Amino acid sequence: MNLNPVTISSLDVKKSTEFYKTLGLKLIVDALPRYVRLECPDGESTFSISKVEELPNRNKITLYFEVNNLSQTVSELKEKGITFNTEIAEQPWLWRDIHLKDPDGHNLIIFNAGDNRKNPPWRIN
Repeated sequence: MNLNPVTISSLDVKKSTEFYKTLGLKLIVDALPRYVRLECPDGESTFSISKVEELPNRNKITLYFEVNNLSQTVSELKEKGITFNTEIAEQPWLWRDIHLKDPDGHNLIIFNAGDNRKNPPWRIN
C-alpha cells in the first residue's frame, strides 16, 4: 500500500498551483480551474488540488514536506517570496522544521528528520 496522491481543497486552484510550484513541485496534470496534480521533486509522491466553493471550517490538515537541507531550502524559498510563520526550530522529536501557510490557509511544515522520521529511538519493534 502507498499513500498517493494527497489532495487538498482550494478556493483558487490556479493561485495555489503557483504557490506549490514555487515550493518546487512539478505540474503533471492541468485541468484548471477545477483540478491539478503535481509531482514532488524527490520520490514518487504526487499531490493534487481540487476546487471547492467553500473551505471547511473544521478538520484542517497539516502537510509535511521533507527536504535534505532545510536551511538551504528555506533560504531559496525566502528569495522567491515565500513567507514563513516561524523560524527553523529543533524539535524534541529530533526533527528540524519551519512552518508556513498556503494561499488557502492550509498548514505546511517543511522539515528534515533523516532516519528519525521512521526510526526514532523510541520506535516500537
